Amino acid sequence: MAAKKNKSHGAQSNVQGIVVNGIVAALYIAVSAVIAPFGFSQIQFRVSEMFNHLIVFNKKYIFGIILGVFLTNLFFSPMKAYDLIFGVGQSLLALGITIVCARFIKGIWTRMIVNTVVFTFTMFLIALELHLAFGLPFLFTWLTTAVGEFAVMAVGMPIMYYINKSVRFDKIV
Repeated sequence: MAAKKNKSHGAQSNVQGIVVNGIVAALYIAVSAVIAPFGFSQIQFRVSEMFNHLIVFNKKYIFGIILGVFLTNLFFSPMKAYDLIFGVGQSLLALGITIVCARFIKGIWTRMIVNTVVFTFTMFLIALELHLAFGLPFLFTWLTTAVGEFAVMAVGMPIMYYINKSVRFDKIV
C-alpha cells in the first residue's frame, strides 16, 4: 500500500512540476509581450529576465524559463532564427552555470548575486548575435546589453526574494 501511495504522490508531483513550469513560461511570455519594444534592442531591457532567479530556488524551473524564452523569441523577436539560437543558448548556458555554482553556495542572496553576474557576463552571446545580424560593434553592444541585463536582474533580486517568502518557490515545483 505504501508503494502505491508513493507512486501516486510521484505522479502528482510530476504533474505539478509541469503545470508550474507552464505558468512560469506563460508569465515570461506575458511580461515580455508588454515590454517587447525594449526587449529586443541593443539595450535588451527585458523585465521578464527576473524570472531567471527562480533557478536559485529550484533547478527544475529551468524548463519553464527556457520554454518562456523560446516562445517569446519565436513570437515576438524580429530576428527569430538568431534569437532562437543565441537567446535560448545564452539562457541555457547561464542557467546551467548557475545550477552548477549553486551546489557550492548556500545563501539565496549569494546565489542570486552569482546568477546576476553570470547572466550579465553571458550577454556576450547576445552581443555576438546583434553583431552578426546587424553589424553592431561587439564590445559596445556587449556593454549595453550587459547593463540592461544587470539592471533587470539586480532589481529582480529583492522582488523574487520577497515573493518567495510567501510563495516558497523551492517547494512548488
